[in-house]
Amino acid sequence: MAKPTIAGNRTGRKLGQRVKNKKMKASSRQWLQRHINDPYVQRAQLEGYRARAAFKLLEIDEKHSILKGARRIIDLGAAPGSWSQIAAKVTGSTDEDIRVAAIDFLEMTQLPGVKILQLDFLDPSAPAQLIEAVGGTPDLVISDMAAPTTGHHRTDHLRTMHLCEVAAHFAVEVLGEGGHFLAKTFQGGTERDLLNMLKRHFKQVVHVKPASSRAESVEMFLLAKHFKGRQADADVTEA
Repeated sequence: MAKPTIAGNRTGRKLGQRVKNKKMKASSRQWLQRHINDPYVQRAQLEGYRARAAFKLLEIDEKHSILKGARRIIDLGAAPGSWSQIAAKVTGSTDEDIRVAAIDFLEMTQLPGVKILQLDFLDPSAPAQLIEAVGGTPDLVISDMAAPTTGHHRTDHLRTMHLCEVAAHFAVEVLGEGGHFLAKTFQGGTERDLLNMLKRHFKQVVHVKPASSRAESVEMFLLAKHFKGRQADADVTEA
């Protein structure tokens, strides 16, 4: 995967633009002003990605090579679809040979080579539908899921950590040996039990904060590399 060159403004749009709509709330005006002046937003538009989040995945891959050789990918919390765009490209997925399955409770515009499920990942039927949709054993599970924020830091952290934990257990159930798992989490401490579980099943577990993740954001990403296979469960049970 080519290294994403971020430095500078390559869109031709002038940075430092101000939003002058006085009818908007100050907080909304500040968010919009930051958004339109964000070089990652501008690059996403220039390069055809649906969201700036594409560069988070590309930067993580640049350092950890999780996309190289990926044959089938499951994308959790996929809307609006920038990670799925990358997944379809690296797997060579087509509408005739689907290799990428994406799920979100939000509606997503169709993407070539991606089977999209508009469904809550916590729905009991979701795991089976994802496996059927991807057409085989995935070697990468990626999750950008986050619970809707309440403004209460501890509550938001716990709700998103629950999604991260559910995604991690799903990955352990479906990944092929040697596969990888990447999921959004929040600063504030990953649950020790979750980390211990991942360390039992993967050779390497690290936290990552890519440069394209806004400095003021509390988001981080939990990366588990090189799945040992479900034999690891049997070894723990027999011990």
